[in-house]
Amino acid sequence: MRFSPLSLKPFLLLTFLVFGFSSTQAADWPRQVTDSRGTHTLDHKPMRIVSTSVTLTGSLLAIDAPVVASGATTPNNRVADDQGFLRQWGAVAKERNVARLYIGEPSAEAVAAQMPDLILISATGGDSALALYDQLSAIAPTLVINYDDKSWQTLLTQLGEMTGQEKQASARIADFSEQLAKVKQQITQPPQPVSALVYNAAAHNANLWTKDSAQGQLLEQLGFTLATLPAGLQTSQSQGKRHDIVQLGGENLAAGLNGEALFLFAGNEKDADAIYANPLLGHLNAVKNKRVYALGTETFRLDYYSATLLLKRFAELFG
Repeated sequence: MRFSPLSLKPFLLLTFLVFGFSSTQAADWPRQVTDSRGTHTLDHKPMRIVSTSVTLTGSLLAIDAPVVASGATTPNNRVADDQGFLRQWGAVAKERNVARLYIGEPSAEAVAAQMPDLILISATGGDSALALYDQLSAIAPTLVINYDDKSWQTLLTQLGEMTGQEKQASARIADFSEQLAKVKQQITQPPQPVSALVYNAAAHNANLWTKDSAQGQLLEQLGFTLATLPAGLQTSQSQGKRHDIVQLGGENLAAGLNGEALFLFAGNEKDADAIYANPLLGHLNAVKNKRVYALGTETFRLDYYSATLLLKRFAELFG
């Protein structure tokens, strides 16, 4: 099903007449943005942004971008609130009346109903609506964002440029950098290197964060060193080729968790206890020496909100 962008023109004209644009905004637009699909011209500063990616939404909220609706994940699971929005920014989304588009399976009809003037899609991950690109790009300008190969700060800067919220993005990053510098001075690191992961006790597998991931880059900014995987280790690619994670399972799980400490993202103390209780992991240095650290269930995806929570957690653990 394809949608005609003509149906949006009356709405956009009315919005322009009601809200207007400042001379500064008018001078900055139109602007060109490049993504994996080419170069796009955005005629004006977006006023109704739809994020099909629950991962991207937190960063958009952090820079006060006008997000009207977002894709969601399963409500009330370990990482999401009753809306299916990530816990670290769920309350902000409610304050700003961000509508839930759908849970899981993307819907072009749900996107069109929000009458967006900009649509954002993640290039990878379980929240990607890339399969609907042609349908969505007929509704409004649609940009594909890669978040698996960059820090959350780089992503925030990119989104700021796309939405005209550069100043807000810079302010958030500067604020966080100041907090990070203080925490880095306060903490005493455990033995290095470390392994950073999301652990699934039921399936006996884990996603290991790489140096390219936002999580890995934040750890290195704090002075931690990520462990290097053993040469020749076989890993899964059931989620496709990604830059941010290495999938470990079966007999390769223990071999891949070779850090002197284990940092459990999207995990709580029950997850740490599950690792301690796993007899197949009992020989690991991190397990033997009780250096398995749960970083909180709000840390599954990194954005300004969850990264700030992480700094507080590291100050509590190692301050």
